[in-house]
Amino acid sequence: MSTSQPSFVESDPSGAGSKVLPVCSGPVRSILILQTKHIGDLVLASTLARNLQLEYPGVRIVFLCDGRFASLLTANDIASETVTFRRSHMRGTPLRRAQELVVTLVRLRRHRFDMAIDITDTKTSRFISGLVGARVRVGYHSRKRLLHWFQLKPANVKAKPFGYGERHFLYRYLSPLEALGIDLRLRAPAIEPPPFQTAKALALLDKFQLRPNDFVAVHAGASFPGRRWQPERFAVAIDRISAETGLGVALVGSPDESEVVEKILAAAKTPIANLVGALPLETLPALFKQARMFLGNDSGPMHMAAAAGTPVVGLFGLQSPTRWGPIGAPSISVCPSMPCDCVGGDLCERPDPNKACCVWRLEVDQVVDAALELLARTETVPEAAV
Repeated sequence: MSTSQPSFVESDPSGAGSKVLPVCSGPVRSILILQTKHIGDLVLASTLARNLQLEYPGVRIVFLCDGRFASLLTANDIASETVTFRRSHMRGTPLRRAQELVVTLVRLRRHRFDMAIDITDTKTSRFISGLVGARVRVGYHSRKRLLHWFQLKPANVKAKPFGYGERHFLYRYLSPLEALGIDLRLRAPAIEPPPFQTAKALALLDKFQLRPNDFVAVHAGASFPGRRWQPERFAVAIDRISAETGLGVALVGSPDESEVVEKILAAAKTPIANLVGALPLETLPALFKQARMFLGNDSGPMHMAAAAGTPVVGLFGLQSPTRWGPIGAPSISVCPSMPCDCVGGDLCERPDPNKACCVWRLEVDQVVDAALELLARTETVPEAAV
């Protein structure tokens, strides 16, 4: 365990330099990372956790996260443990929100954190970060934001909105390292599933008669309907990719995505293994690691597959791959031409990229061409005979 006393640095938003803060006494044994958003955000934030583990050997990393995603972090050694909350309660009545907040704070304060890093950056997360009792509290600079009465202990280390001069959202979650003066050793998410998760994945593949490195994992879901490429086009693309390459196909996703999957199964001519709901979230990285390629919408599983090292074809709409593209593996992000006429009607809520339907404009040829190009680019070259 690290017993050094690091120098914590606050970035100067004006660019004039940085200053050492008087918060550097004592070792760093436990760190709280507040990341209460979605799966993709947690996968990107895993890179922050890995860098912190390298800087402070033996440190205990605890994530505050939605309870649905906790097992992904602990089962794949991203976090030592998690403190969870129920999103439904946080969106409930004022009384229910207050109760959930109090329970969460009590659980967090028991850990006696040395450092809290708030990468969620909401009013609630800033409030929690200030009350967990951590000596070092890392947050983001904002010239527009005024402190409210409930922010009793604002961050005493301020990070840039995006660190290291980069634009991808990964570097928003890595920016606290720059503010702390910590060397950036890892620049991409990398999930290495433990053996027992790999065994689960291999058993499932065997059950569905799929061979490792001989199938395409397809995820056709997304949180918003407008970010889901049409199931009928997925079906045509699957048929063409399978016919061209001979690869098997496995559909993955959560049980609530079954309606989309049923439409693909009804339209496709290729035999498809339906693995939707067949394995828990924490085993998905192990399954992706066995796939020859991942094909899917801009979503959490896309980031998970890239972190597992699987080549990725990601389908994007209005949201830019420059900010949210897959990182960690060879990839091609397919986007429609812009600007475009709206195809979503009343469903589309531009300019919000999370509620725009631009991905519907992608043609099957674009997606198939990208998949075949990526497969050719990542084909294993046999070693020369000695």
